Amino acid sequence: MILSNDGIQKALDAGDLVISPEPGPRRPTAEERSCPYDTCSVNLRLGPRISIPKKGKPITLDLRRGGVAAFLPELYETIGLDRTGGYALPPNRFILGQTQDRVHLPIREGRPCYAARIEGRSSFARIGLLVHFTAPTIRSGFEGTIALEMINLAEYPISLFPGMEICQLIIEQVATTPFSTPSDFQSQSTPTGR
Repeated sequence: MILSNDGIQKALDAGDLVISPEPGPRRPTAEERSCPYDTCSVNLRLGPRISIPKKGKPITLDLRRGGVAAFLPELYETIGLDRTGGYALPPNRFILGQTQDRVHLPIREGRPCYAARIEGRSSFARIGLLVHFTAPTIRSGFEGTIALEMINLAEYPISLFPGMEICQLIIEQVATTPFSTPSDFQSQSTPTGR
């Protein structure tokens, strides 16, 4: 079952879902028509850093071996996003971003339990920006910022700025309380998981 905007806010109020800082306003107002809560999702913002693949690394990854998280810092250079100039993502360039917002999906016995999916926004996709186009599941028990795979498929650069509403979080209720499983990216605070 996917939560509505009202259900998302009730889960936040009950502590069954934590987004920090909490997105606001909760409802559009006369002064502020923009609201991050769509009917069945909440928009999350782009964080202050992105990670760009390092050029010329003489390496071939064998994904059958697992443990990719350990190699990410070697493959990417992390840079800060300029608040005024942003970052012009060139055509056909892949980068990693992260949400500014930290998400926690606690597992607590006797309480509703949630998992989530992170998806790009349709308005960005229509101009050629794909945001988080694979592996959208955020597991129950996860806590941290969310890494975002991004690529520009347009014919022109697209500017990215910290704080822009870059993706949407869709919350789903889990039928029974799961047991915890470790994640390579638990408590991540950078796009490469460190």
